[in-house]
Amino acid sequence: MGVAVAKELEEQDISLIFVEKDASKAETLKEQGYDVEIGDISNYETISALDVLNIDVAFILSSDDEANIKALTHLKKLKQDIYTVSKVNDQNIKDRMEAAGVDLAVLPTRAAAKAVVQAVEKAAILKKAHELMRVIKEMDKGKLGIVVHNNPDPDAISGAMALKEIAKTVGVDSEIIYNGLIGHQENKAFVNLLDIDIERMTEYNPSKFSNLALFESAIPGVNNFLPPDAQVNIVIDHHPVGTTEVKADFIDIQPEIGASATIMTTYLKELGTKVNSELATALLYGIRVDTQEFKKNTTQSDLNAAAFLYPLVDHEILSKIETPSMSTETLDILGHAIKNRQLTGSYLISNVGSVRDRDALPQAADYLLNLEGVSTTIIFGLTEDTIHLSGRSKDARVNIGVVMREAFGEEYGGGHATSAGAQIPLGVFSGTKDKHNLMKLVEEAVVKKLFEVIGVDMIEKETEKEE
Repeated sequence: MGVAVAKELEEQDISLIFVEKDASKAETLKEQGYDVEIGDISNYETISALDVLNIDVAFILSSDDEANIKALTHLKKLKQDIYTVSKVNDQNIKDRMEAAGVDLAVLPTRAAAKAVVQAVEKAAILKKAHELMRVIKEMDKGKLGIVVHNNPDPDAISGAMALKEIAKTVGVDSEIIYNGLIGHQENKAFVNLLDIDIERMTEYNPSKFSNLALFESAIPGVNNFLPPDAQVNIVIDHHPVGTTEVKADFIDIQPEIGASATIMTTYLKELGTKVNSELATALLYGIRVDTQEFKKNTTQSDLNAAAFLYPLVDHEILSKIETPSMSTETLDILGHAIKNRQLTGSYLISNVGSVRDRDALPQAADYLLNLEGVSTTIIFGLTEDTIHLSGRSKDARVNIGVVMREAFGEEYGGGHATSAGAQIPLGVFSGTKDKHNLMKLVEEAVVKKLFEVIGVDMIEKETEKEE
């Protein structure tokens, strides 16, 4: 183990000295070019003969636990702040070494097990990445349509950009397409400042694309403009899907990951695909938004992806994306959400009426979650033909994604435990001219359905409507 550590340190041009009591082993080390002192590390005389004051780190790696403990004691006596690393054979010795002041005690079996697991995880990711490449290579000739969910956010857009870049490396032309609006002021700044090539379509044109990928959406026709019977080649998402079967040649759905951009960053890294500044900036921003600056649903994979992207990012553009001006409509919706809020215990629900910018709803939900005593917020508004809801929760007892899914069906609602949304078609009521009365009916139905799922008794509940 000592020789293995020495070889690793040699690559960093670090000066080393061995202490070895076996003369024949010491001679072998000398023949390999190492500086070696012959002595027993359990003896104070051996340790004190070293220039300990000029040693920064001591690796105590003999197979004799008692000798290691004594060596640690001698070293700390001669230099209190020397950094010490020791090999230990069991938890009992680890506890004794830590009590004696070792800085790092390593159980080789545990370290080896961890290394094996990490190697397996890396191999699995690489295998998945190559599978994605194989599916793209085997596609029919023609353009790949990368469909992101309706009203796409930076996570969806940036991940789709990464998929487009991967397709490009194997000569497949692709286009990012969506339905709905990019309304949030930061999302608009994101697309404009990075000059992202993304096309809005109100109807799917099957003659334009030979192949399809769904990104941040898993089922054709569910929160995307594809017909339900559309044949999809690729599905990549990080949202829970529920019970509906996902069909595609390649499927990667990872609900435990904080952002779909993380999945794509990992693919880019493992495939060795060149990542330019614009793509790195987009992906990092997508990860940061979906994890709420690494405070929500964040995994080690999200942090690793961010660390990989960070040196490649254009931080000047990133700063401009993060500080856009707020539109007057967003400000109005926030005002309506505050004025119309209804509190039931720690649940806050607010009807903001008619909206054009539905991306203002999650902003209002986030903002009102900061109110004292509020653990869950649900903000909803009405566009021409759809009721849009945005929910946030910091209550460990409430999975707001499940609430949305159970209240309105998985084809209309869903999300994560702390953030979710729903889009419910008005159907025959979409042509109603009396929007005021329509919103009253909508509010009554929506609130009743939500509280039924959450478990609040609508008859006994006391709702405080604050003016």
